[in-house]
Amino acid sequence: MGLKDVFIQNLREYRKERGISQAMLAEKCETSTSYIGQIEIGNRFPSLEMIEKIAAALHVKPYLFFCDADENTEEKPRRKKPKAIPDDVKDTLIKNLTYAIQKIVKNTQ
Repeated sequence: MGLKDVFIQNLREYRKERGISQAMLAEKCETSTSYIGQIEIGNRFPSLEMIEKIAAALHVKPYLFFCDADENTEEKPRRKKPKAIPDDVKDTLIKNLTYAIQKIVKNTQ
């Protein structure tokens, strides 16, 4: 697979993983929906400046668009599942947040 194809595949994957439509991405990048669509079907290729905008909009480091998952999955940290917060830590956080909220509410009354 060529570099352009890798970019297109990763762009689609990142966009879909984040639940962002082409229209939403276009708005965040201050461009047209049709331009994003043209990139995703391979008819156009973005400038470096646009790649930076797309990366920022999708909260991705720009170089990750060019990493081929088939060749080296370690280069794509996004494919790793996030670690769950242990239950005891979660319980402590909830307890502390509940206490803080109650204190704020009590002080505003």
